[in-house]
Amino acid sequence: MSTYRVVERFISINGEAARAGELAVFIRFAGCNLDCGYCDTKWANEAGVPYEELTEDDIIDYVRRTEVKNVTLTGGEPLIQKDIDKLLLAFELEDDIRVEIETNGSVDIAEFKALGGNVSYTLDYKCPSSGMESDMCLANYNYIDKNDSVKFVVGSQEDLEKCLEIVQEYALDEKTRVFISPVYGSIDPADIVDFMIENDMNDVKLQLQLHKFIWDPEERGV
Repeated sequence: MSTYRVVERFISINGEAARAGELAVFIRFAGCNLDCGYCDTKWANEAGVPYEELTEDDIIDYVRRTEVKNVTLTGGEPLIQKDIDKLLLAFELEDDIRVEIETNGSVDIAEFKALGGNVSYTLDYKCPSSGMESDMCLANYNYIDKNDSVKFVVGSQEDLEKCLEIVQEYALDEKTRVFISPVYGSIDPADIVDFMIENDMNDVKLQLQLHKFIWDPEERGV
């Protein structure tokens, strides 16, 4: 049986995307293939970060015991974990559990989408201020659907312009849910609203990270 490096597991509310405000079980994996300038979980990507080695059964059993129906697999980057497909297949047997994968947008999701099941994907688009824009896998926009989401994390006017460009070029607002999320402390959310109004972004949602308003922005396990 496969094992996975898990640096955190906890119950909280979903702070963002389609199920924001709902209870969720979070499974945070160690390691990421990107190094975004504004990353708020850099500690999870450090070589010496403490972690548990958990099997598929360990993770499923933990989720069952919580009796929470939403599961968020996050990181780090969950889709670079060895044998993550086996964990997704194990979750397929849990009819009453909804799995959301928070992925950084650099990993091709085609093989994972082909697995089917009760899994949705929230893909980041790393805008220029992240320093990682060139790593984005734009082919992913061929596979996403209305159950998935694309999240633009913006910290500047340049980021907003890039968000608009990508949404229009790939007609994202017609094929999936689209969110704009401000880098905490870097851009005024009111400026994002003004930009949305000026550019008729009718099917795009502003998203604030709820957990950073409820708890200290640096708090872990929330």
